[in-house]
Amino acid sequence: MRHLRCHWGEEDIWFHFELDPDGWVTRQIELQGPAETPIAAASLDEELRARDAGTLTEYENTYGLTSEKPLDPADLPDPEPIPPDEFERLWQHARTTLESRQKP
Repeated sequence: MRHLRCHWGEEDIWFHFELDPDGWVTRQIELQGPAETPIAAASLDEELRARDAGTLTEYENTYGLTSEKPLDPADLPDPEPIPPDEFERLWQHARTTLESRQKP
């Protein structure tokens, strides 16, 4: 697995990707603004299970979705590699934040 991040300036979003050897996004984190507020933390495996269960809309409303096609890092704006442990730290933070927003 490769872990990359890149920044889209127009919306001030940092995208963090976990890519398999074929470029498919297995997990994706999106952090927005100066406070790097989590707006997505999606897993391809979870998406596929949610789709099969008929709950993809609910999953997307909580976690967002991963890229619909494989990514070529050369097509990303200034991709930077990040260590796997940094990705995991961000993943845990984003998931906790997004899940807490769903509680009544």
